[in-house]
This record gives sequence, C-alpha cells and structure tokens, in this order.
Amino acid sequence: MTDRSGELNSVSQASSPLRIRGLRKAFADVQAVDGLDLEVLRGECFGLLGPNGAGKTTTIEICEGLTAADEGTVELLGLNWSTGADELRQRIGIQLQETQFPDKLTVEETLKLFRSFYRRGISMEESIRTAQLEEKRKARVGGLSGGQKQRLAMATALVGDPELLFLDEPTTGLDPQARRHLWDLVDELKQAGRTIILTTHYMEEAERLCDRVAIMDHGRVIALGTPQQLIATVGGEDIVEFAVTHSAPGSSEQVRGVVDAARLTAIAGVQSHRVDAGLHQLSVSELHTTVPRIFAALAAEGLHMSEFRTHSATLEDVFVRLTGRNLRDE
Repeated sequence: MTDRSGELNSVSQASSPLRIRGLRKAFADVQAVDGLDLEVLRGECFGLLGPNGAGKTTTIEICEGLTAADEGTVELLGLNWSTGADELRQRIGIQLQETQFPDKLTVEETLKLFRSFYRRGISMEESIRTAQLEEKRKARVGGLSGGQKQRLAMATALVGDPELLFLDEPTTGLDPQARRHLWDLVDELKQAGRTIILTTHYMEEAERLCDRVAIMDHGRVIALGTPQQLIATVGGEDIVEFAVTHSAPGSSEQVRGVVDAARLTAIAGVQSHRVDAGLHQLSVSELHTTVPRIFAALAAEGLHMSEFRTHSATLEDVFVRLTGRNLRDE
C-alpha cells in the first residue's frame, strides 16, 4: 500500500475522521440505534462489537451512506452524506459483510472496474498482491471459494487508497493463514495513517487489532475503551468455569448439583459469579491460590466437578458480564 502518513498527518489532528452525535434509527417498533454518540480518532483501528440486533450493523450502514438516520448527525472526514457524498465516495473504502460481484467477470476485470470509480488509487497489480489472488487473477468470480471472494472484497475496498476504511466482518470464511495476513495488512494501514472501523465476532481479532473498542447493546454503547481497559473491568485476571454433580439420595447415580452462590463469592480471590446453562463462571484473581479454595468449598458440600476449565479474561467475558448474553447470541 502507498505510504500516505505524511499527507494524512498534515490534516488537523483536532478533526476526527468519524464523529457521531445523537444518532437514532428505528424500524417499525424496533429502536435499532438509540441516541448513539461516538468519536473515532485519526489513525486508530476502532472496533464496534455486539451481538446480532445490538445496532452495530445499522450504525455502520448509516456511516457508509447506505441507510438514512432518523435523527442525529454523522460526520466523516469533516463531511456528511447530505452535502459531500461525491467527495466521500472518493475518500472512504467499504468492505461489506457480504459482497455480490458479477460471476462472469475475472478477478482482474473486477478490480479494473472498481479502480475506474476513483480519481486516484493503487494499481490493479498491487490490489491483486494485497489480496493474495495472484494465482486467481484470470479466474471468474463465480468459481472462487468463499474465502477468495472475501479477499477480493478487501481488495476492492482498498483500490481507491482510502483515508477511512470500513471493514464489516472482514475475515469471515478465511483460513487462519489468510486471516493473519489480513491482520498484518490492517497494521500496515494504521501505520500509514489511515483510520479503520472494524466489526467482528472474533474476540482474538478485536484484541489483536483494535486500539479502542465500543460494545453495543440495544442500540447504545455500554462500554468503551482499549481492550485491556475493558478486560480489566471483569474484576479478575482469569475465568474459572465448572459444572457440579452430587450423589442422589439412596442411589449411586450422579445428578446436577446446586451450589450456594454466596459461598462461592465469599471465597478469597473470587470477584464475581454467574451461571450460564448450568455452567458456573467465576471471575478470579491469583488463579493458583483461588482454584484450590474452590475445590475445597465444593468438596465440603459433597459436590463433584463434572466439567472444569480456566481461561484468561477476554472481551467476550466483558460482554457477558455487562449483558448476560454471549457475543454470538441471536
């Protein structure tokens, strides 16, 4: 990609590439976006996370000029869609969650077509290299795999050499190697001074790429900060998950056990407790000393563990703590 860091950084740092104020959008009786305020800083990768129905896709589509807002303002690169649509189309790049290309065109022909939409941009050859589609340049789009089509969509989003880039679930369908290639590409784009708005369901991706993250639910931002700041709000460094059983009276059969939540939260090192589909989840600090105490407390109640695992706290744990839902919940 062309290095435009000097050119982009010459723009006043006070001007945010994306500024949203009081944004509202309803569909029938559903309030998809409910008074949203957001500001994205120049040169950062900003992640917008939330489950389906949280309002993030509607927000992105309004920012991209695909959907009209009911109320509020959206300013992109100092412009808005009402008065600066032509200029904005030259300066932003968009990769939709699903892009439909003409099946009969080849990869080369598709990129030539998209390049013709822009007054300036990168060459078709660079676009093909960026998408790692050198071996498929003569192939028709209809014959590409899902992952190859996703890489082609990324290439068409970059062909205009955009200052502001919207990536909606960009690595869906990609194999691990291609996903990491895209992560490296996003890093390069950030270093060149571009601003990126990213939506994703992959928590590792958000933690790896995003400088800041906004978590949405019911059309509002419910948490905002760096991934590290948000993970710290979970209250512990690790998550302990377990299920328990006990012996049924007069039988050797094991049945699901009932745990006294107050006893669990009273254990030194346990910060919080919740139950999800029979699986107990504890946020804990000092894992090596807290886990033995958990074992002892359960044994004292005659309970046996049928499942047990631990993991470091993640953005998904943040979302579950805030909403009681998993990120991928419908």
